[in-house]
Amino acid sequence: MEQNGDRVELRDDPLDIAAAIEFASDPKGGAVAVFLGTTRAEIDSRGRELVALDYEAYREMAEAQMRRLADEARKSWKILRLALLHRVGRVNVKEPSVLVAVSTPHRADAFAACKFLIDQLKAEATIWKKEVWADGSSTWVDGHGG
Repeated sequence: MEQNGDRVELRDDPLDIAAAIEFASDPKGGAVAVFLGTTRAEIDSRGRELVALDYEAYREMAEAQMRRLADEARKSWKILRLALLHRVGRVNVKEPSVLVAVSTPHRADAFAACKFLIDQLKAEATIWKKEVWADGSSTWVDGHGG
């Protein structure tokens, strides 16, 4: 959903990285900072191999929280455009689950705003993840956020 020059949304389909960067780019910008969070391969203490993460969200609340974070970021930095996207559903190893792209006139603000957005999204958004293991078992990850 676009609002105030922002694209903020939960997505059921794979994130289009190039399209998000293109969206966040602005002719007045001197920088576009991008954070891409991916599902990493790992083996747990029991020797199980992680094959995917399943994300669930309280969609209306999570998207409202994401829009609020975008508004907060705009109060602190001169953001020209931003994209804040998060997957729901199954995200396999190496696939992106979250994307933050921020354009600003200067790089320091782009980096700072991007870091704020991902850190606060993980801390505050009503998005939960479940680890899916190669043996068919799954484990909900404790804690709040995606």
